[in-house]
Amino acid sequence: MLRTLTGGAGDGTAAAGGRLVSIGTVLNLLRDEFPEVTISKIRFLETEGLVEPQRTPSGYRKFSPDDIERLAQVLRMQRDYYLPLKVIREHLEALARGEQVQLPSAGGPRDVHDGSPEGEADRPATVRIGRAEFLAAAEVGEKELEEWESYGLISPLPDGGYDADAVTVAQLVADLGRFGLEPRHLRAVKAAADREASLVEQVVAPLRRHRNPQTRAHAEATTKELAELSVRLHSALIQAALGVRLH
Repeated sequence: MLRTLTGGAGDGTAAAGGRLVSIGTVLNLLRDEFPEVTISKIRFLETEGLVEPQRTPSGYRKFSPDDIERLAQVLRMQRDYYLPLKVIREHLEALARGEQVQLPSAGGPRDVHDGSPEGEADRPATVRIGRAEFLAAAEVGEKELEEWESYGLISPLPDGGYDADAVTVAQLVADLGRFGLEPRHLRAVKAAADREASLVEQVVAPLRRHRNPQTRAHAEATTKELAELSVRLHSALIQAALGVRLH
């Protein structure tokens, strides 16, 4: 199944009021839909020619609403369709010419409901891709993936495939690698994430075991909310420790 995209103003992600804004503001505008996006990711997409912000006389980047919407389109195509940047660039060029672009369906095979707690059958479909598709989506080589897997940063699913979370992790690991951070340096980050995940699991475990189906379904929403709060806390603690200010 294919999805057809046409050129246009998008869905309003670039709600910057027509102003030129800083990269920090762009980050805040995009993070509601793309919580994993970073300043380094935006800069990398610029170096790849996917967005061309204006520059002030002193060299600071200034992004227009069109720039922000273009970034959102790039991030959606990476997240939903696992497309390499080269293909994304070709699609954006076609859209700029007013052409329609055919994208593969973002929906993947849905697990068959097998008597698991009520409400789980309504979860979004889990998209799984093979190893070759994963390498293309993450834009890494086999050797890099093997190294990341050896350090436990990336783990294939039981069927040997990969999901959207694995692609996001791979892209972030690659971004950090451009700053000289190697997989061995990221073991502590992975260990901290595992501990935070275990803490969340402890909180929601009683909800998942509850006899009330609505309570069990609520466990998923609680898990998501706790995960989001954990990520925000982690980010705030790092910024506080480094004294980083984005504005």
